[in-house]
Amino acid sequence: MSGKPKLHYFNGRGRMEPIRWLLAAAGVEFDECFIEKKEDLTKLQNDGSLLFQQVPMVEIDGMKLVQTRAIMNYIATKYNLCGKDLKERALIDMYVEGTTDLMGMIMYLPFQPADTKEKNLALIIERATTRYFPVYEKALKDHGQDYLVGNKLSWADVHLLEAILMAEECKPDVLSAFPLLQVSNHLVSIWLQISLLLKV
Repeated sequence: MSGKPKLHYFNGRGRMEPIRWLLAAAGVEFDECFIEKKEDLTKLQNDGSLLFQQVPMVEIDGMKLVQTRAIMNYIATKYNLCGKDLKERALIDMYVEGTTDLMGMIMYLPFQPADTKEKNLALIIERATTRYFPVYEKALKDHGQDYLVGNKLSWADVHLLEAILMAEECKPDVLSAFPLLQVSNHLVSIWLQISLLLKV
């Protein structure tokens, strides 16, 4: 039996995507088991695999983990992506929560009514450029490192890159006022590693 983590989700990005990114950034190969029909989900629900009857679910280390935040916390801790101490972990958690908020807005944009989509897109860009990205730009400037927290890769860096790429799908020049986010070497290196594993 494979020792790789097994990811159970629909064949799409959704709530599993940040989990894929985090595993890939940690250099961990994984298998995917796509839910392609209602019966696939029902089977997982009926056999007790889904604590709250919903996916994503990740089989790892003999456990069946559910709830995106819990899964990512486990992965970040297991692969040393959550800081060297409690203070660094608190900073990382705050940065991750910020990018999670922004990504949540973007994720639900395609499901908005057509007559409100343009307004919601404008709100996303406004929030990204006035509330969220200024925080990360300042963090990189003040910290003077290639990473948001400490001197090594963390969950916050991975999540930030995903948020940036999602925002650029909405507006390609969304980073025009944020030079450090544009050229940060660690973002590029993370993306290359993730690209290799996800084959994007």
